[in-house]
Amino acid sequence: MQREQPIFSTRAHVFQIDPTTKKNWVPTSKHAVTVSYFYDSTRNVYRIISLDGSKAIINSTITPNMTFTKTSQKFGQWADSRANTVYGLGFSSESHLSKFAEKFAEFKEAARLAKEKSQEKMELTSTPSQLYLHLSQACRAGAYLAKESATGELQSPLTPESINGTDDERVPRDASLNSEPRAEPNTVPFPHSSSAINKHWEAELAALKGNNAKLTAALLESTANVKQWKQQLAAYQEEAERLHKRVTELECVSGQTAGIKTQKTELNQTIEELEAALKAKEEELERLKAEVERASELQLQKDAVSQKLQETETRNAELEAQLAGLEQRVETSQVEQESFRKSLRSLLELLDGKIFELTELRDSLAKLIDGSGS
Repeated sequence: MQREQPIFSTRAHVFQIDPTTKKNWVPTSKHAVTVSYFYDSTRNVYRIISLDGSKAIINSTITPNMTFTKTSQKFGQWADSRANTVYGLGFSSESHLSKFAEKFAEFKEAARLAKEKSQEKMELTSTPSQLYLHLSQACRAGAYLAKESATGELQSPLTPESINGTDDERVPRDASLNSEPRAEPNTVPFPHSSSAINKHWEAELAALKGNNAKLTAALLESTANVKQWKQQLAAYQEEAERLHKRVTELECVSGQTAGIKTQKTELNQTIEELEAALKAKEEELERLKAEVERASELQLQKDAVSQKLQETETRNAELEAQLAGLEQRVETSQVEQESFRKSLRSLLELLDGKIFELTELRDSLAKLIDGSGS
């Protein structure tokens, strides 16, 4: 991580596809976390990394065959074949999703260019490195042959250039031809005359010329092979480009399929939510049924109470009728009493008149008695 530097960061909710069903999303973070692009300048590699505390919930290396797909206005996903999973990110706004998708496409293209450059370097260095190795072996073999053919203070009249032994473009596939029998220094007879020396050097020269001709033929054949290899390499590159385009097309189709799968997942989630709501409604309906049953019982009780109330009202009406009769009787009695009182008053008045008359009569009689006695 020390050689990697974050080059873009955002916040999102992280999901992974369910490894068992491959349909439902499983949240790997309880809340929105930081999701960052990292660049490794040493290996020229781009990675997407996200940490939830000390746990790495995303560690995905961006490759040229990856595709980031927007499945909704705030949700996107990509598949990582190395991690054998599909990552999903839920953003707070559509602009954050668009920015993340732009960065993904940018770093994906950078990864593709870096991969092509590394392949070109490998192609340029793989074959020449082997070629240089065998050529250097051929040069050493030719120099050793010239050295062994010399005696005492004499030096070989041929230089490495004369046998094409120092040219870096020589192909060493036939360098084994230099392994033909040669005279060892200890077994070469010491020449006693200049003619013997000349014959010996002529034989060595003829052998070296033969080796030179063989090396030249091998060089020509290797040059032709190199041209053929370059043509094959160009054909391979064209085929690779065609396959890359085909893979891109398949990725687009796969992205659409992934989008359909995501929509299906969302629909499944919606169906599950609706089923949960339906279950809640069914429970509410059962509760309402229980309340209706209770209401029926209460209605029966109400009917019984109403019947009792009706009976009570009937009894009350009867009592009211009796009360009215009693009131009428009381009223009649009161009238009769009033009439009786009036009669009594009349009698009292008449009695008072009679008493007054009797009093006057008494007084008159008393006066008469008094008058007659005197």
